[in-house]
Amino acid sequence: MRVSSLFFAALFLLGGLGSLHAQELQFSIKINTQRLQTVDPKVFETLEKTIYDFLNNTKFTDHVYEQGERINCNIQLIIQQEISPTRFKADIAIQASRPIYGSNSQTTMINHQDRDVTFDYEQFQPLIFSRNAYNDNLSAVLSFYAYFILGMDYDSFSPFGGDPYYKIAQDIVNNVPQGAAVANPGWRSVDGTRNRYWMVENVLSPRVRPMRQAIYDYHRHGLDVMAKQPAAGRAIMMQALDDIAQVNQVYPNSMIVQMFNQTKGQEVTEIFKGGTPQEKDRVIGVLTRIDPTNAGRYRSIRS
Repeated sequence: MRVSSLFFAALFLLGGLGSLHAQELQFSIKINTQRLQTVDPKVFETLEKTIYDFLNNTKFTDHVYEQGERINCNIQLIIQQEISPTRFKADIAIQASRPIYGSNSQTTMINHQDRDVTFDYEQFQPLIFSRNAYNDNLSAVLSFYAYFILGMDYDSFSPFGGDPYYKIAQDIVNNVPQGAAVANPGWRSVDGTRNRYWMVENVLSPRVRPMRQAIYDYHRHGLDVMAKQPAAGRAIMMQALDDIAQVNQVYPNSMIVQMFNQTKGQEVTEIFKGGTPQEKDRVIGVLTRIDPTNAGRYRSIRS
């Protein structure tokens, strides 16, 4: 059982959910093939099941999860191009959430779109999980996101609890051979500023550690106390946002701050609509500094 979420485990046991042990992640998978021209759609029906089995039946950690503790995740694979009958270019949209203590609600931990995914696939080809070796690009991409999600989840339950999983995600990046990295973009610093390389570089950077502490505070001492102590929860969340703004000054335009804005912007807006006038003014100022393109949304906090 996850040490970092014992309070949830106790909640589940008190609720009589039983003790069936399970894998860590619960993924739903959807493949969008609207742009298909020549490839048999049944190939992608098989691929959808293969990805589902790979992500939902692989044990990514040594920890024991109760059935109710599994991390809810969604992946949509949007096929953009048939490069050949067995090679494809796609976007992957990834979402994952965790429960908010004391409520029936979930909070989104990641809401990200990877637009640099190419892969080779023949019908019934297996996906092979390996922490230490590169087998194929799709297996590597999916394993990377599984570990990144685990890192984010553990960070939200204990300070820097995600370190082991982020480091495995970094190993996956480093294990991609040079030729494969050139043929399949997204693994190298030269492939742009928003890719898998920069995701894990950012999250393990010493400059970002204050933000990771803030992520823990935001969730565990902010959201998780809101049901009983909304004012106290908002105060902790406000301080966490201040800390993230400081990281944004030290590491401007970092991908990890942009991902936070995309994932949490609407949630913060809705929570602080219930704040005091002083809290509203303060949070609008902070959010506008770290996410100026959405300043209009944040001003709606006053409404």
